[in-house]
Amino acid sequence: MRCEIIEFFRYYGKDGTSCEVIVKDWGGLIRQARGANLLARIAYLLKERDEFYLVPEKPRLHLSNALKIFEANIRSVNWELKDITNVLNDAGVPFVLLKGAAYIVSSCAAAKGRVFGDIDILVSKDLIDKAEVALVHNGWITSSLDAYEQKYYRTWMHEIPPLRNLKRQSVLDVHHTIIPPTSILKPDAKKLWHNLNAVNLKETCYTLSLMDMILHSATHLFYGGEFENGFRDLTDLDMLFNQFDEQHECWETFVGRARELQLELPLYYAVRYTNKMLYTPIPDKVFMMLKSYEPNYLMRKIYDFLYLNALMPNHTSDESIYIGVSRWMLYVRSHWLKMPLYLLVPHLSRKAWMRLTGKETH
Repeated sequence: MRCEIIEFFRYYGKDGTSCEVIVKDWGGLIRQARGANLLARIAYLLKERDEFYLVPEKPRLHLSNALKIFEANIRSVNWELKDITNVLNDAGVPFVLLKGAAYIVSSCAAAKGRVFGDIDILVSKDLIDKAEVALVHNGWITSSLDAYEQKYYRTWMHEIPPLRNLKRQSVLDVHHTIIPPTSILKPDAKKLWHNLNAVNLKETCYTLSLMDMILHSATHLFYGGEFENGFRDLTDLDMLFNQFDEQHECWETFVGRARELQLELPLYYAVRYTNKMLYTPIPDKVFMMLKSYEPNYLMRKIYDFLYLNALMPNHTSDESIYIGVSRWMLYVRSHWLKMPLYLLVPHLSRKAWMRLTGKETH
């Protein structure tokens, strides 16, 4: 079955291809884009290429509304960032913006039409308690008082429990590294601080470099185990890779950076599946440089089946059982990679029980 949204992101704008040539069913594209949380991105790209007027009236109305939501999202994010920056600046805690907020403030390619809820930041581990105290004193409270959840986050995870603003109900995730310390992957978080871009003149708010931004996005998608927004995150990577290539950045340096941070496998999966699903133009030399990190033939076939299904956009026109099974298997795999067995078994058992009793909160 033809998937309009995949066709759109594969071909739109490449070699000047118009939306009139690509889109066969605007109604299907709108439904799929809404399910994939990509309606605003499609609208943004159409506006950017001055082809918004080519969209039929009814779907254009949906796209116009999505753009308004996107613009409101940016205003909200900027307000939150102003508050967070003031609080952490007063406390003497520098921080790094991650994911969606970082895309917005750095005006990178992945910011185009990117709508998100939570704000993610990275602070040094030795300052995370100081940051939490400052935020709590300024209206940010922990989202759960459950003793197990508090221990789970503070002992095993790469972040403290999410904080929620008392007035605005916005959510802030405060990380001290980009993947749980119990994971098989063990990037040195201190190395991320050696190559940052300052956002403000006071040099208290930063974003990761473009290379590290891509590596973090790849790690989050392929080791996080959550695929509800998987296709959206894959389009993020597609746009970031294209930006990297357009800036004539050095791929050899990029692969070397991935090796330095021990994130070669997430990079391998990112280049493989953006290329397979979205036809992202990855140079052949990159695949050759990552050849030693790819799984054997059998495992490649298994991972292709799992990821090519799990990364399909959420939409009602495709109810394939393979999508659900693939997402579940990769969810279990992600926990296997992030936690040793003696922690994993009781943790998943507890999550299963909480889900059965309707008490699950994370």
